Amino acid sequence: MKQHEPALAPKKKSKFARVDKSLYLMLIPGAVILIIYSYIPIFGLQIAFKDFDIAKGIWGSPWVGLDNFKYIFFSYPGFGKVVFNTVYIAVLKMIFRYITPIIVALLLNEVMHIKFKRTVQTLIYLPHFISWIVICGLMISILSPTDGAVNEILKAVGLKPVYFLGNKSTFRPVLIISDVWKEFGYGTIIYMAALTSIDPSLYEAATIDRANRFQKVLYITLPGIAPIAVLVGILGLGSLLSAGFDQIFNLYNPLVYDVADVLDTFTYRMGILNAQYDLSTAVSFVTSFTNAGLVLISYFIAYKVAGYRPF
Repeated sequence: MKQHEPALAPKKKSKFARVDKSLYLMLIPGAVILIIYSYIPIFGLQIAFKDFDIAKGIWGSPWVGLDNFKYIFFSYPGFGKVVFNTVYIAVLKMIFRYITPIIVALLLNEVMHIKFKRTVQTLIYLPHFISWIVICGLMISILSPTDGAVNEILKAVGLKPVYFLGNKSTFRPVLIISDVWKEFGYGTIIYMAALTSIDPSLYEAATIDRANRFQKVLYITLPGIAPIAVLVGILGLGSLLSAGFDQIFNLYNPLVYDVADVLDTFTYRMGILNAQYDLSTAVSFVTSFTNAGLVLISYFIAYKVAGYRPF
């Protein structure tokens, strides 16, 4: 009688084989777009190291090494002001974008009427999905010095009209306020989600100990959302040189260049309007390299402080 051979153990399928192939097929269009618009243009960065002549093309233009960078950073008039404007506006946006959602989330958390809370949440995060072109068009009309709604109200109370978008002292506040109004509702969602993870028994225990609402917020709510708040703040460091091209480009004008011109708009004017492709590429190269470094630093800090790993 023949001895039965032991059954072979089934081979383990690879991780790729266990996943539906259609999921990978869905990635192809996005990957193609990413390669075309993000990776292929990297070869054009060599323009920053050349005396670029559009007639000669990228390959025919002579190399000049770091001359374009030296000229931009040490000789180009007003470039220091552009860098200052970029950092100044970006930092202010970061601060108010960070603080406002936390305050609004804490206030909404105290609302007992569920329908009212949901309605407010919907209304405040809807602006996030509206294009800056649409918002800026509305702002230009509302803040118009001749027939804008805001200036009509100022005239009605006996005050002089203000050219908000053409006045250096008011342009930056308009940028910050409009940016916060557009984005704080979307950021509030993060903190509202964090608030739901707090154990309700903590509030019940605090009630038994006769803690008032302010004490509950101070000793339970804020510590409960502190980890996510720290994480959001750290990850925000990666946008230190991103002041918001879409918003500023659609609102600024030559009257406020001194306080509104940032690296992105400066690059646009040099490259697209003035055809100084080599100099604009040099600025873009340094900006992109710096942003990439800031993102890596923010991820490293987030991992050390909050244990966050993006990959």
